Amino acid sequence: MRNAIITGTGFYAPEKVVPNSFFNEILGEDVDTWLRENLTIKERRWCNENQSTIDLCVNASKSALVDANVAAEDLDLIIVATDTPEYISPSTASILQYKIGAKKSGTFDVNTACAGFVTALDIASKYIIADSKYNNILVVGAYAMSKYLDLTDKKTVTLFADGAGAVVLSSSENSNKGFLTSNLFTAGEYHDWMGIYAGGTFKPLTQKVLDDKDHLLKFVKKFPKEINPIKWSEMITESCNRIGITPEEVDHYFFTQININGIWETLDKLNVSRDKGYTIMEYYGYTGSACIPMAFADARNKGIVKDNDLVVFMGSGGGLAFANAIFRI
Repeated sequence: MRNAIITGTGFYAPEKVVPNSFFNEILGEDVDTWLRENLTIKERRWCNENQSTIDLCVNASKSALVDANVAAEDLDLIIVATDTPEYISPSTASILQYKIGAKKSGTFDVNTACAGFVTALDIASKYIIADSKYNNILVVGAYAMSKYLDLTDKKTVTLFADGAGAVVLSSSENSNKGFLTSNLFTAGEYHDWMGIYAGGTFKPLTQKVLDDKDHLLKFVKKFPKEINPIKWSEMITESCNRIGITPEEVDHYFFTQININGIWETLDKLNVSRDKGYTIMEYYGYTGSACIPMAFADARNKGIVKDNDLVVFMGSGGGLAFANAIFRI
């Protein structure tokens, strides 16, 4: 009867606001109109030159711990989901543990690109369910993709942004709340369609790599626009069936927020009101592995997510990796 419940949330975005008009100027064309009309994005946040992924993680984590009324010293494990880590090695989670003073916790990072937060949430829940040693786990989704953007590439520079979201999972006995089910899937044939393909062992950094901008984020091929709505709706339906509920019974959906039309199409496929798909991309742009916990924390802060609500988390990202989880809050 042991389960993992969400006891606290927090999020942080850098103070630097980048409006759509910035891209009109650097690209020499009107991208603002397209971004507003097709993606609802008006602005986003970018790190300044002195900020990095760990700064985002620390701020979001401190907020989540306060919300959960859990001291850093009481954390048993920290998992950071990011594909913009502080270093290639060691893990960003180990730095976070030191920075917040979580002296007794273990740490590790997860990289399933923008599906990372939901994947880490799944892992953390199962640690708590399976092992009584783990009672409080901090899960963070963090993204500082502005550090990897080519300012001349219209396909990427207008979308991606920075931020972090965090949740505290705590153990509970004999509770009808918490983790209900999850579902992970990868379509690995798309692994070389979008990503950062230099800086690892496949293509170490050289002057030629830097000159060719291979160390920056690239869309190599255009993904089929239907891939997310089809896979998201399939996975959500499968998870709902597993726990004996219908998609209509879910109170809130939190999706990867790179395309508002994909979110709406998925909700339409599920015969669910579009009002149940909460987004913050209008003001924060696309924050990768951070967007789902950021949106969830924002909805909780505003009283939109209430006690006993059923919530679906649905993430996807490069790989292509997909991760789905359902919680009762």
